[in-house]
Amino acid sequence: MRASVAAILLLGQDSLAFQSNLPCNAGTCIVRPRNGPKSISTISNNNHGSTTRTTSLNLGDFFNFSKQEAKQEKPLTGTAKTEQATTTTPEEEEDYYDEDDPIEKIFNVFFGKKEKAPMGMARFGQSKFPEQYPATLDTWADPVETDDKEMAILRPFLKNTNLETRGLKLTYDANRDGWDPVKFHEKVDKLGGGIVYCTTRAGIQCGGYNPKGWVGYGEARGSIAAFLFIVGGKYAKDGAPGIKLRKVGGPGLAQMDLPESGPSFSPDALVIPMGQDNPRLARSKLGSYYERLPDGTNSLFGKDSSVQLKDLKVFHGVYEEGEYIPFTDAEPFALYQIHYHDPFRIISIATSRKSIFSVLNVLIVYRKSEIKAAIEFILASGCF
Repeated sequence: MRASVAAILLLGQDSLAFQSNLPCNAGTCIVRPRNGPKSISTISNNNHGSTTRTTSLNLGDFFNFSKQEAKQEKPLTGTAKTEQATTTTPEEEEDYYDEDDPIEKIFNVFFGKKEKAPMGMARFGQSKFPEQYPATLDTWADPVETDDKEMAILRPFLKNTNLETRGLKLTYDANRDGWDPVKFHEKVDKLGGGIVYCTTRAGIQCGGYNPKGWVGYGEARGSIAAFLFIVGGKYAKDGAPGIKLRKVGGPGLAQMDLPESGPSFSPDALVIPMGQDNPRLARSKLGSYYERLPDGTNSLFGKDSSVQLKDLKVFHGVYEEGEYIPFTDAEPFALYQIHYHDPFRIISIATSRKSIFSVLNVLIVYRKSEIKAAIEFILASGCF
């Protein structure tokens, strides 16, 4: 009869031990003194007996105390050091596995060694999913053959984004299409991530990258990969094309996608409302949602918190016919400031565009007293 297997974890000041009763004729005893080499002994028994196997690991082993001298190597110099530094690829860095790492050791005891592709699924990494990470600040994208003069200015800032190597197209030009939020959304909605590029009357060139794009449903679309940028100027160091400012405070409120407004990176970092009385107005206040400039300046426009724009353009990626375009619909539970919006107006927009996600957003976040009337409104629209 097979003996029952019992695992006992004894974690004390000096050792970590695992003990199991195994149905076999021989057992192995591994003992590692705190500061000495491990020893292995084998015990044989008859067919009717059981063998006790004990593995003792000192707590110091998890922190590599007893291996420091063994792992010391002669320092590399000259060509050897250069060759070793140039043999690591980005894929190797992502798949890097350190067997001596204390946390890895503890997990290995219970779950086994880390696999590169568990159950055939590739592991998460920045090269595979770049927009799940904050924007890079000190590396720049290479030119793309199809770039025109303006695209070539913007291209370096798109490093580690979904648009890094994709061709770009001009989708909105305020001077051509009109300084109007309706015209803006007609041109940019449901085209995926895009980059905003504007020039102030004082000549400052700046903008921002919106990874989630626009759909015009009144959402706060979040992304940790969003960033603002300034082209050239005093903040461009060591030959850099400019400076990038990361999203801070988590991914939330990266882009305020309001149908009655132009591009709005957070509620205050870079806002271009396109109001009828002053359509070229742009405001900037850094620090709450996007990084401040290195010298502490809290506006993209230097000492000015608001400016007048000379031009405003938006570029999107070029996709083949039938190719999947990410982020072309509403995000669940992302509606923003529903308390001052007319819910029936938003539902009307959502139903006209056949977006069940936006309708559900309204029903979930709006007060219960309005849900019945809202459902009747949806059914009457005949959209679903």
